[in-house]
Amino acid sequence: MLRRRSRVAAVPDTELTASAELTPSIVPVIRRADRFSVQDLMVEASYGVGARPSRLVMTTLGTVLGIASLVVTIGFAQTAAGQISNQFDAVSATQVMIEPASTRNSSGNEQAAGRLPWDAPERVNRLAGVERAGLVAEVDVEDQLVTSVPVNDPSAAQTLSPAVIATSPGLLAAVRGQVVTGRYFDVGHDERADRVVVLGARAAETLGINRVDSQPSIFIGEVPYTVIGIIDGVERRANLLDAVIVPLGTARADFGLSAPTELHVQINVGAGTLVARQAPIALDPNAPENFTVQAPAAASSLQDNIQADINIVFLTLGIIALLAGGLGIANVTLLSVLERVGEIGLRRALGATKRDIARQFIVESAVIGLLGGLIGSAVGVFAVVVVSLLQGWTPILDPFVAIGAALLGTVVGLAAGAYPAVRASNIEPITALRGGT
Repeated sequence: MLRRRSRVAAVPDTELTASAELTPSIVPVIRRADRFSVQDLMVEASYGVGARPSRLVMTTLGTVLGIASLVVTIGFAQTAAGQISNQFDAVSATQVMIEPASTRNSSGNEQAAGRLPWDAPERVNRLAGVERAGLVAEVDVEDQLVTSVPVNDPSAAQTLSPAVIATSPGLLAAVRGQVVTGRYFDVGHDERADRVVVLGARAAETLGINRVDSQPSIFIGEVPYTVIGIIDGVERRANLLDAVIVPLGTARADFGLSAPTELHVQINVGAGTLVARQAPIALDPNAPENFTVQAPAAASSLQDNIQADINIVFLTLGIIALLAGGLGIANVTLLSVLERVGEIGLRRALGATKRDIARQFIVESAVIGLLGGLIGSAVGVFAVVVVSLLQGWTPILDPFVAIGAALLGTVVGLAAGAYPAVRASNIEPITALRGGT
């Protein structure tokens, strides 16, 4: 027995070391970096998010409302910009107004540098893109009253007389007016200088005339003029509704009208730039600079400007709503940190680092933000489509807005969870275990 022991004792140390290295260890060596993997992080975060379903719903609701508000406001802004642009295309984008340019004389007073020719509508009608044209001039009737009765009662209360305006026969179509009753005067009335008038709707109400089948007359001073029509619905030059309208030929013969003051032109959409360049040349090839042209801008630039202005207002409201949702996430996450102090202390005692704790709470906030962003974006898109269809509008929403809003929920969640995560990571294990048990 002694010999055997001595023989074992004689085994060199190098052989024992080599055999120990070849023998597999029962407890594997775990590196510090592998103690809390990404998979563990996601598992812990998902458990923390779903551990309190009622609180999750309330927390997510704030983000849902914020993201939905943001998507709805941007969607409505884009839709409203599209509707306004369509209205512009229907009216303003098809209207050009030309008037004589003005200069200052030696006494400092403004005076017209040129005159619109009497045949200006015929000249511009030859241009490409022009549909209709009509002339307008304000008539000075001096001190003559416009009344519906031939006798003036000195004892009666004085009323304001309607203005008298002279137009060419084609003006009503150029300004998109409508005849309510009767008719508008034609070229024959203009050339013959007939004493006929057309009343704007409000002027007819002031004068007490609502029908023309009995050939009523009004009086400018003591001269009678037959009312042949009443107009309404003027989309351009709305002051015609308050005026007594006479033919240009009549105004020249009876009131000495020297020249028209404005030329209204209805054009095709997109022809504004071309008409603005060619119309002054058509009116006076020798001095086109004597005319001022007010033409619409390109439809695309106008729509961009309108959309940018509206987006500023609606985007501000959406950001405010989104901040409210972010504050909700921050408050609930901070409350969760305070309630889970014991859990945080236990994990720290078992080897979790401050970084592990911080990552967990940041991931929980990001998941809540992403969930709220996805739901809120879907709700916002649905709301924009439904309201637009109910109003008969064309819903307009950039798809990148919906995608970006969903991702923005994640960003809000990350930002909202930053402070609670830092606070959780700074909790000491001993303090946490004492306060949490």
